[in-house]
Amino acid sequence: MLHFIEKILWNSRYMVFFAVISSIFAALIMIIMGTMEVINVCGEFLHAFSSPEAYEEFGKTTVTHLVSAIDDYLIGTVFLIFGIGLYELFISKIDIAENDETSSKVLVIHDLDALKEKIAKVVIMVLIVTFFKHAINIKHEDMTSLLYLSIGILLIAISIYLTHKSPMGKKKNSGHDDHPAGDKIQL
Repeated sequence: MLHFIEKILWNSRYMVFFAVISSIFAALIMIIMGTMEVINVCGEFLHAFSSPEAYEEFGKTTVTHLVSAIDDYLIGTVFLIFGIGLYELFISKIDIAENDETSSKVLVIHDLDALKEKIAKVVIMVLIVTFFKHAINIKHEDMTSLLYLSIGILLIAISIYLTHKSPMGKKKNSGHDDHPAGDKIQL
């Protein structure tokens, strides 16, 4: 009886497959939305030179639409990393991803911490792009709004610095030099 219950509990991990499929589908939707933003900009580009007013309006809205496309692509990437990460953690390792020599290992997830770190980095990029999207539309009419913009840029710079300084990116010193004799590190 106990073996039967343990088998049911162990096999219950397969319900995560619904989250995997939903995440991959959400990634597809976000990528299609980003692509539609780019297609809309291309369509507006064809009409931009019909009059000076159309060109001026095109210039005002183009950057916002293209930054929105980047935002959609990044959010789609979050869903993709999440879906593939859940699959690898709960269902099965993806042998093709492990053995592929031509691709990066960004989608290879070995533990929950690696999944959280990869998602956190992409979410930070989404927040940066979203900040940029809103910052380009703000009218800076007084010193307070410029101060807020400056503080926001400073906080973004600090967050980027801290993500690149994470302990996962550093190698532990093993007591020997990893560089061959004659190779010198230039600072």
